[in-house]
Amino acid sequence: MSTPDVVVTGLGATTPLGGDVEALWDGLLASRSGVRLLEDEWVDKYDLPVRIAAPLAVEPTEVLPRVEARRLDRVEQVALVAARQAWQDAGFGPDGDAEVESERLGVVIGTGVGGAGTLLNMDDALETKGLRKVSPLTVPMLMPNGPAAIVGIDLKARAGVHAPVSACASGAEAIAWAFRMLRAGEADVVVAGGAEACIAAITMAGFAQSRTMSTRNDDPAGASRPWDVDRDGFVLGEGAGCVVLERAEFAQARGARVYAKLAGAGTSSDAHHITAPDPEGTGQARAMQAALRSGNIDPQRVGHVNAHATSTPVGDVTETVAVRKAIGDHPVLTAPKSVIGHMLGAAGAVESIATILSVYHGLIPPTMNLQELDPGVTLDVVRDEPRKMDIDVAINDSFGFGGHNVSLAFAKA
Repeated sequence: MSTPDVVVTGLGATTPLGGDVEALWDGLLASRSGVRLLEDEWVDKYDLPVRIAAPLAVEPTEVLPRVEARRLDRVEQVALVAARQAWQDAGFGPDGDAEVESERLGVVIGTGVGGAGTLLNMDDALETKGLRKVSPLTVPMLMPNGPAAIVGIDLKARAGVHAPVSACASGAEAIAWAFRMLRAGEADVVVAGGAEACIAAITMAGFAQSRTMSTRNDDPAGASRPWDVDRDGFVLGEGAGCVVLERAEFAQARGARVYAKLAGAGTSSDAHHITAPDPEGTGQARAMQAALRSGNIDPQRVGHVNAHATSTPVGDVTETVAVRKAIGDHPVLTAPKSVIGHMLGAAGAVESIATILSVYHGLIPPTMNLQELDPGVTLDVVRDEPRKMDIDVAINDSFGFGGHNVSLAFAKA
């Protein structure tokens, strides 16, 4: 029995570049930065050394009904916004004419942190105002599976709802999980992605103390500098991205538009350090090799790698070493985090959308702020202007604290 093909039929996102996929793609192509100086009171209150981030361009409360939004943590709100967009884009829902049985519909949405805002706010309420001010929805709003559960309920998905939590690889791992569900015949359609909304004092302080974030407060747009010799850390972002994945024959039967084929997915773990990647890039290379192997893809077919590249001194070079080990010297690289920041659990999903659109349009967005390439990087990096390229296969890499590695291979439909 042959392995069923998996295709991408719907895209949805809300990011620092705008409230939908079109704004995300246009912003990436134009190198329009979503990073800005934070004006929240807590920045001054705690005298944080990092005062920049990449917050959402469109508040989810501007999209969701007020009563619905009040019952959800911010991370659940953004997940729901992105999932509904993707669902409609695929031709389902109230404005579409296609249907899928709920028992054949799955949801997989990852997050790195979950409902941090609710946890912090309700703890403050308990400490200052007492038990009666703690919301009865506290636990459903803070639990990491909340975004997946809310979307699953909204779409009436009964084939399985899952919530991988693997730090910055969560969104990509969700897509890999969905890929395996479809290949195993557990579902006909799966909505998959990642969500994160944790720009808050405690997360900013924690990352600042670990010295992993850029301190270029005087130059927000120029702070995230993947592969540049003067990079000094990542910029925290927030948002969500979701894709609709289908078994190819199911999509074909309903006449769905196909953006790309999800040809392979690979995962691995470093077992090296809780925050630092294996400097040899061995685990990352194994994830890429596993993605190619699962799709029976010759490495020479890979023309583009959408890199994890967060703008940290060690991680950026390590990834290029891994690319050379797993694929070779020929792929062309780019780094979206230069303009959207690092969305943690949402990063892998949002950047998968960018990768899919690169394959679909034959166009690779440039890496911003790359003025002088690190001499340790010997691969071709797209910079200054978008690059036209006929892409057969593209890889999206996502790596997370704890040594989680995920690579996704998207091929031309």
